[in-house]
Amino acid sequence: MTDKNRKIYVIGINSFKFEDLPFKLQALFKEIINIAVPYIYFEEIKSWSEKNLLRNKSFFASKTNEELINWLKAQKSDVILISRGDPLWFGIGRILLENFSKDELSFYPTNTCMQMAFSALKIPWHDAINVSIHGRDSTKLVEALKTKPSNLAIITDSNNKSLEIIKRNLLELGLIDFYDFWLCEEIGFANENIRKLNLKESFPSDISSLNIVVLTKTKNNYSNNNLPLFGISDHIFKTFDDRPNLFTKREVRIQILADLELPQNGVIWDIGAGCGSIGLEALKLRPNLDLFCIDKRIGSKALILENSKRLGVKPKFIFEKDINNILNKTDLSSFEKPNRLVIGGCDKKTKLIIINKIAQSMIIGDIIVVPIIDIQAIEELKEELENNDFKTNLNLIQTYKSLTIAQGMRLEPNNPVFLLKGKK
Repeated sequence: MTDKNRKIYVIGINSFKFEDLPFKLQALFKEIINIAVPYIYFEEIKSWSEKNLLRNKSFFASKTNEELINWLKAQKSDVILISRGDPLWFGIGRILLENFSKDELSFYPTNTCMQMAFSALKIPWHDAINVSIHGRDSTKLVEALKTKPSNLAIITDSNNKSLEIIKRNLLELGLIDFYDFWLCEEIGFANENIRKLNLKESFPSDISSLNIVVLTKTKNNYSNNNLPLFGISDHIFKTFDDRPNLFTKREVRIQILADLELPQNGVIWDIGAGCGSIGLEALKLRPNLDLFCIDKRIGSKALILENSKRLGVKPKFIFEKDINNILNKTDLSSFEKPNRLVIGGCDKKTKLIIINKIAQSMIIGDIIVVPIIDIQAIEELKEELENNDFKTNLNLIQTYKSLTIAQGMRLEPNNPVFLLKGKK
């Protein structure tokens, strides 16, 4: 990059009306002859020359970034470049900075399409996540969806079937009912149109190529009438707002429930219960079980109660306490001894203490299942179970989800989990 005396004025617009520009920018248009315009805006901007600009102008319609850069480099005098919204927000600004010195460039942003979309929807957007799949793959979109933000704004690309990709990703991640899908077309222009689409239906045929998508978390009233018998979708469970993925995912949960060999009657303890997904689904399968949920995180009891309502089940006790305090300070003789025990959400030392204190009171046929992500902990936990007369086996659960991308499909790995099972 070499410094030049000429300037490139990069002006963001969100309207095709010349009079909507600040007076300072109107003066620039009247003064400067060479103007670069994206080809999709070309006719509208060129019409300014006839109505508002006194001098003849030379307009360049750019279709690709390469064409635009080459044209800009060939110009000897000041240039105006039309952009959309804020050129430095998912716009042409980054590419310009890679090809020209900062001294050559002047940026004049206007409101972004996202600001205008949230304004039209009357939704605060200070916590919104913004993602672009315009000319990009959907990796960042998938990463954002996995965090389940309250609001997610997506810049689309009419050339890569963006809307279908978003829809497929929501379906593949089990979030199709988690969000309202707002299609925002030609934001800020005369034909602005905002509509909420039902993703269980086909997309309309009259969608403008100038569109963005806003996803907002639904306010569904969950009904347990439509839940499957087994393998409840992850999005049904309310989780911690700041750690939305802190719960046992469906694929692993299914295997844990199978390994527990749930009896019709008995007692199940879910230690490190989190939002209660394992114990509550066990209770849905076997309503006559007595469920004890234990988790030390503040707010876990409220989450478990909410998820109990969603599944239509009722735990016998929910303890928002550290299991170490319960084991050390509570008279366990007042507790019903577990026939099934799940130990998750705590460190290796605590898991060993739990096995040592509780396993001795369990009888023949009782089962303990320990989900493990730390491979170093397996040997000691396995040995502790066997020392307490449990026969053990170990499974590695590694699953992949298919995710749609512009080029087709890819497989996205879930975190591997070891399941250590002990049966007395």
